[in-house]
Amino acid sequence: MTPRPRLSVVVVTRDEEERLRACLESVAWADEIVVVDAESEDKTVTIAREFTDRVVVRPWPGYAAQKNAALDLATGDWALSLDADEVVSPELRSEIAGVLASDGPADGYAVPRRNIFWGRWVRHGGLYPDWQVRLFRRGRGRFVPRAVHESVSVDGRVERLVGHLEHRSYRDVSDFLARADRYSTLAADEAVAQGRGARVGDLLLRPLGRFLAMYVVGRGFLDGWRGFLLATLYAYYVLIRAAKIWERTKG
Repeated sequence: MTPRPRLSVVVVTRDEEERLRACLESVAWADEIVVVDAESEDKTVTIAREFTDRVVVRPWPGYAAQKNAALDLATGDWALSLDADEVVSPELRSEIAGVLASDGPADGYAVPRRNIFWGRWVRHGGLYPDWQVRLFRRGRGRFVPRAVHESVSVDGRVERLVGHLEHRSYRDVSDFLARADRYSTLAADEAVAQGRGARVGDLLLRPLGRFLAMYVVGRGFLDGWRGFLLATLYAYYVLIRAAKIWERTKG
């Protein structure tokens, strides 16, 4: 009998001791788990080694570069790329098993992601289904180099699965604000490097547009106070990103 294709789960980490265990427990059934850690100062590496001996510690070169480095260490026929704050649902596990059993038929698969904020799944505001390409034939998928919001490019056909990833991204408002500051700096630097600028009007219109897109058009109001707060926070991110671009080009 032809052996079933092997699955490698690849995870990149940095100071994720609070959330990594749930992530790795959800994929303990995989043939291989590879964790690439960016010199964590907490117990992340210790927790990772409870699940796999394929743990590598290396400096942080950027999101896409670190994830591609993890892919290069994998040996399976298929790769499932996860963030440390994501958990594979039982339904998604079953679907992945089906993909492996038939070895396809597509070369990559996008999965819907449930974003959990303050203990509850946020269904509106454009935050669901939040499709992410995460499962693909090893060697046929790579992360496209970008400063933030990296994504996988697959050489071949991409289809969709139904089972979801559960994503517990932000611990609290302070965590959101800290990441917004970090991500907006990276995004602004990338925009300036590509020759893109910002006008003073962008400081008002773009944040307002993001709020309305999430809260009104995306019906974020159906998520109650979570929907309002998230629309406001994302609008704030758009504001400081535009402000940093303007500051670098006009200030």
